[in-house]
Amino acid sequence: MKNYQFTIHGNQYNVSILNIEDNIVEVEVNGSNYKVEVDKDMQPVKTPKLVRPPAVPSTDTSPSTGVDTSSGSSGGGGAGTVKSPLPATVFKLHVKEGDKVKVGQQLITLEAMKMENALDSDVDGVVKSIHVKIGESVKEGDTLIEIGE
Repeated sequence: MKNYQFTIHGNQYNVSILNIEDNIVEVEVNGSNYKVEVDKDMQPVKTPKLVRPPAVPSTDTSPSTGVDTSSGSSGGGGAGTVKSPLPATVFKLHVKEGDKVKVGQQLITLEAMKMENALDSDVDGVVKSIHVKIGESVKEGDTLIEIGE
């Protein structure tokens, strides 16, 4: 950040301010690092620290309105949409329309910045529709797959 030179009682000191957080300042004095607490809050110069919430894949689910006990169904089914957690390119589709899926089953793989990101199902159900194709670019929040009961 900033470099200073001090002379105190004839001794030379080279001081570099490395980091400022709240009222704690990290400094380097003649090659040795120190953390110094100051009486008032210090503000870092010009370079803001960016804080973003973690990107988490989401499967928006709507609870089923009822369980048909007369057909012997045990419930457990669900409906929802699988949305893209980040801007990416569709790398691989692991299911097709009409496939039955279970919780934890891999549905789609996205590629972003040379890394593959696998999205899994959060519900049991049937793949109603697939809104993307392999090689297609998607934005964060785009609907990729719809799952129904």
